Amino acid sequence: MFGMTTLGKFDKLTVGKRLIVGFGAAALTLILVAALSYRSVTLLMDAERSVLHTQKVHVSLVHLLSDMKDAETGTRGFLITGKDAYLEPYETGKIDAYSAFEQAYALTKIGAVLERLDKVKPLMDQKFAELAKVIDIRRAQGLEAAKAFVENDLGKTLMDQIRSLVDDAEQIEETLQKERLDAADQSAGLAMTITLWGGLLGMIAIIVLGYFIARSLSVQIGTAVGQVNGSSSELQAAANQQAAGAKQQAAAMTEISTTISELLATSRQIAESAQRVARNAEDTAKAAQSGHGTVDTTQGSISSIKTQVDQIVTHMLELGRKSQEIGAVLDIVSELAEQTNILAINATIEAAGAGEAGKRFSVVAEEIRKLADRVGESTKEVRALIDDVRSAVNTTVMATETGSKAVDAGSRQFTDVASAFKQITTLVTTTTDAAREIELSTKQQSTAVEQVNVAISNIAQASVETETSASQTLQTVSQLANLARELLEIIQPPKAA
Repeated sequence: MFGMTTLGKFDKLTVGKRLIVGFGAAALTLILVAALSYRSVTLLMDAERSVLHTQKVHVSLVHLLSDMKDAETGTRGFLITGKDAYLEPYETGKIDAYSAFEQAYALTKIGAVLERLDKVKPLMDQKFAELAKVIDIRRAQGLEAAKAFVENDLGKTLMDQIRSLVDDAEQIEETLQKERLDAADQSAGLAMTITLWGGLLGMIAIIVLGYFIARSLSVQIGTAVGQVNGSSSELQAAANQQAAGAKQQAAAMTEISTTISELLATSRQIAESAQRVARNAEDTAKAAQSGHGTVDTTQGSISSIKTQVDQIVTHMLELGRKSQEIGAVLDIVSELAEQTNILAINATIEAAGAGEAGKRFSVVAEEIRKLADRVGESTKEVRALIDDVRSAVNTTVMATETGSKAVDAGSRQFTDVASAFKQITTLVTTTTDAAREIELSTKQQSTAVEQVNVAISNIAQASVETETSASQTLQTVSQLANLARELLEIIQPPKAA
């Protein structure tokens, strides 16, 4: 009952989810086996590193004891012979022994071993101090005194203690190494067991899931193939209808494309005509603007002429007034000349009555009278000239006033002409703008028609492609029907008669 329920739930899953479940179970088994194998390999590697570490500590401790023995040997040789050449092993052994101790101390991470090495260091110091004292006694007191000092067994006792502590440290390291190797062996055995049984269970799970997937897919694919086989006939009929419609659409699109091409040619001609109108309107606007500028310049010149004529009238009137003032002054001068003449005549008469004494005065009076006569004549001539000037000034003033009135009339007429040119310029500008808008609209229309033409061409091409695609679809539907029958035969082979 449980198996049927599970199989029913499994059949409801999609193909992708079924594959995920199957391969997920296999992957989970492999991951579990890989994790346990990794753990076992890690323990083995730790055990190997522990063995290497123990060997390094062992080698360092062995070197420590060997170097101290070398130091003792060198000291005995010097004790017997008294030659400094025998002290070389002592010096070398002392340095190497301390170096080996430092190496062993640095490698050791176990508290019990460190406690023993901490006890070895003072003993080493005492041992090398004892050897140094033996050497000093041999040099200072001779062989017998040195032998007597050695026979107290202090050096032997120190070496025995050092050997005992070093042996204890090595024993602790070896015991720990054995424990780690035992744990690694257990982990390796467990990993082998898990790998074996895990692989077996994974294979069983994959076989079972593969059976479920194959069984469920066979049922579903068989049903789907039956549906595909039934739908292929309907799809084939639809493909035939699509091919016929595509042919009709292609023919209609060809006719539309021809019409749009003619419309495009007409739009281009309209665009070219609108462009020529716009250029003519622009040229007219430029000419109107130029004429308007000329009228403004002429109007300014007429205004300047009117101003100069007004100034001339003013100066002429001022000249007439000055002429009148000069005439008044001439009247005074003429009157003075007449009075001077009268006085000169009276003086001449008086001089004639005075006799000899008045002759000179009579000559002067005569000259004054002549001068007065000349002044009077000059005054008359000046008056005549002034009268001529007055007449010319009056004539000029009248002519100037007439010219001023003519200038005013011309200025008003030019003002009217300038206003008319402004109106013409405004109208031409408006016409130019309208022509540009017409040109722009025509260009946009031409562009739109071109785009429509391109679109129609694309649609026509698409219609042709659709027709081709319909034919290919029809072939594909036939192939699909054949493939459905072949697939159905593969999934559900024909029964033997």
